[in-house]
Amino acid sequence: MPVIGFLNPQSPEGFAGPMRGLRQGLKEAGFIEGENLTIEYRWANNQIERPSALAADLVAVIATTGGPLLAHAVKAATTTITTIFNVAGDPVQQGLVASLARPGGNLTGVTRAVGLK
Repeated sequence: MPVIGFLNPQSPEGFAGPMRGLRQGLKEAGFIEGENLTIEYRWANNQIERPSALAADLVAVIATTGGPLLAHAVKAATTTITTIFNVAGDPVQQGLVASLARPGGNLTGVTRAVGLK
């Protein structure tokens, strides 16, 4: 099911009208919250220091088991979201991480390869 992360600096009570419009537009596009779409809401309640923490809370970790092609797609899509992969073969040779001991960046994971150091 697709997920939308929704972040707003106001409170839900102060944004009810625009939210109805958002849901209506999504419905017209074939997406109905709770049926074929999930919306994760984060409201700052007019506290200007909160949006950064709330945004980080929307997506904490991506876990991928689709092999190196999928891991590379996620690596290309984000450099900030922690990503855990599962691949066969050497993730260093595949260009996913800098080294096994110190992967660097936002990717880390496991491999089924034997004899890697």
